[in-house]
Amino acid sequence: MRTITVSASKSYDVRIGEGLLDAAGALLRETADGQTAAVVSDETVAALYGRRLTKTLAQNGYRTEPYVFPVGETSKNAETFLSLLDFLAEKKLSRADVVVALGGGVAGDLAGFAAACYMRGVRFAQIPTTLLAAVDSSVGGKTAVNLAAGKNLAGAFYQPDAVICDVSLLSTLPQEVFLDGCAEVIKTGIIADRALFDALETPVPAQLEDVIARCVEIKRDIVAEDEFEHGRRKLLNFGHTAGHAIELLSGYQTSHGRAVAVGMAIATRAAVRMGLCGEDCLREVLAMLRRYELPVSTRYGADALAAACLSDKKRDGGVLTMVFPAEIGRCVLRDVPVGELESVIASGLEV
Repeated sequence: MRTITVSASKSYDVRIGEGLLDAAGALLRETADGQTAAVVSDETVAALYGRRLTKTLAQNGYRTEPYVFPVGETSKNAETFLSLLDFLAEKKLSRADVVVALGGGVAGDLAGFAAACYMRGVRFAQIPTTLLAAVDSSVGGKTAVNLAAGKNLAGAFYQPDAVICDVSLLSTLPQEVFLDGCAEVIKTGIIADRALFDALETPVPAQLEDVIARCVEIKRDIVAEDEFEHGRRKLLNFGHTAGHAIELLSGYQTSHGRAVAVGMAIATRAAVRMGLCGEDCLREVLAMLRRYELPVSTRYGADALAAACLSDKKRDGGVLTMVFPAEIGRCVLRDVPVGELESVIASGLEV
């Protein structure tokens, strides 16, 4: 087992290793001394792992209260969020008790936002069951739900008390879901670590624990420097501006990883045309995305994408901060005036 400590407004350990689900009760006891654990998961994950988690929680003195929601991004909405808050109140959770997210990014975002709001903050733990959640969304404290106008528009920064990443849980993932997580791994290499990017020439499953640990280390360092996303943390949004627009326009039928992959391709093509990086950088980015069977183009036009981007939470008045690669392993931030957004996106679309 590897332990990576994240130092933010709340310090916590990220445990990464095989077989950790069955030790989750003991690990949670290190930080949560209450009697009740509300376990938030979707129907698929609850059926796969709910019983095992309940067993280890019971062995360590917790009463388990499961909250199960329908699978998919469309469940990450205000209605489900309020339903979860009502559930926590009905089960009489106290501030000493713990909300546990068992699942991918949807479960983590939903449970984390509820934990942040219920009684103005209760203990919270993440047990990621997807690669995307393991390398990205379970670490760093971003929690949110989607509104009709856009993705993640209602949320809070709320760091977990513990992250328990049992890499063996990823073995049940459908291939397309695993590849969604690979998009975030590729993103991490592009923004911060050329060596990680190059290592992806070897398939991720062959080096799973090493890849997860390196991504968590990189995110740890960025979050420690800029927890509330005033500066450097914005680099983690590479590919997400256009990516979130694609998700919204598709009614969330396009998965997050695939949408971000297209967003990275758009941003890199635009960076070439803006003179921020060379054609060699673009070739490498596109080749790596294709290696992991991720899309590099979209059917949506620049006008529709730009309009969807205007609801992005990263917009600050009349400008939107976008992330562009300068080279593999280093990205830069640029404020794009809203009036120029469509032309920037158009320059990044495949022709």
